[in-house]
Amino acid sequence: MTTEILENPKTKEVELTPEELKDLRADVLDKIIVARVGLLLRHPFFGNMATRLIIKECDDWCGTAATDGRHLFYNSRFFAKMTNKEIEFVIAHEILHCVFDHMTRREDRDPQIHNIASDYIVNNTLVRDSIGSKPKDVQIFQDFKYDGWSSEAVYDELYKKYDEEDLKQLGKLLDEHIDWDKDSTGNEDKKEGKEGKKGTAPSYSKDELRKIRDEVKESMLGAAQAAGAGNIPKEVERYIKDLTEPKMNWRELLAQQIQSTVRNDYSWQKPSRKGWHTGAILPGMNFDTTIDICIGIDMSGSIGNKQAEVFLSEVQGIMQEYQDYKIKLWCFDTKVYNEQDFTADNGNELEEYQIMGGGGTDFMANWKYMEAEGINPKRFIMFTDGYPWEKWGDENYCETVFIIHGHHDKNLRAPFGVTAHYEEQTA
Repeated sequence: MTTEILENPKTKEVELTPEELKDLRADVLDKIIVARVGLLLRHPFFGNMATRLIIKECDDWCGTAATDGRHLFYNSRFFAKMTNKEIEFVIAHEILHCVFDHMTRREDRDPQIHNIASDYIVNNTLVRDSIGSKPKDVQIFQDFKYDGWSSEAVYDELYKKYDEEDLKQLGKLLDEHIDWDKDSTGNEDKKEGKEGKKGTAPSYSKDELRKIRDEVKESMLGAAQAAGAGNIPKEVERYIKDLTEPKMNWRELLAQQIQSTVRNDYSWQKPSRKGWHTGAILPGMNFDTTIDICIGIDMSGSIGNKQAEVFLSEVQGIMQEYQDYKIKLWCFDTKVYNEQDFTADNGNELEEYQIMGGGGTDFMANWKYMEAEGINPKRFIMFTDGYPWEKWGDENYCETVFIIHGHHDKNLRAPFGVTAHYEEQTA
């Protein structure tokens, strides 16, 4: 028999006798277990991850739910108001915070805004993939405009566009986000929950945090394998791919991408330019099609002169690698500037190329420009700092390679194409 929850009209506090509270907690624990079984049957990745979390009541310090990577903390009154499908949503919400490592990615950011940004990422995934049902009593942070974004990119937009009052109008946090950066001494930390309750929230040493992160990664890989292909959110698949695939030097990756567009064949019809100084006739490369790529240099306001110089030097490096090429080069912010064509005959003119831009950031400006001009490259290469305004681009138009320079999140990956971080290979 389910315990009915009654509120005092003056204090809005739930008034229960000790026996009623005991029954309530027993009912809620049963609902959580049923919800966990539901996840196992309908969403095996989340179900497998849920079975490793220790269920622990936290009425004394948490008004909703929380996780530390090992436990599912819950408030009995909060869960008692929800259906089993809503509880499935909350459990999966906590799991994704663990999987995406949101607890340790805050760094020096504002805690509240970072928590909101993390909730947008998690809730978008759950709503899109129909994992459980959104709790009706909580106006959660959820907006598909952020689909494909990283939590850091969402944070940057929220930080710039909204003040504290604006954020309150956008939604409400579904759970308590434990502050792992506070009092990391391994001692228990007194924390005040949403309803003014005082209790004990967990706190860990740095060594223990590393162990928990390793445990979560190991469990995630096992749960993904058990769930099978097609049963894992695309964001999780991408994250697992980053963890398990060997990291490649980005210059090697870029050379591989470019080389895949050409077929080498030797011919005596066109001597190699590199052999001119010898006076000998050496065979040149006769490509079935010449290297035909487009390069877009992000020159939005967040790009500094030093980054621009780095980008141009890498374009020059591409030219030096190949004897024959056709490169369309341009800059962009919210539109495209100074498109110029370079071949093996005028590559030295790159030194006179003028950088232009300095406005906002609209990655889609590149695809709109290519479509308007009838440009269909075999590869489009974008040098950027990895902060798109909204969409990353049109994944169906052409093969794309994103070379990201200076972004703080080295796990950031574009939602399509190939991504590499410039800093990964500087040593």
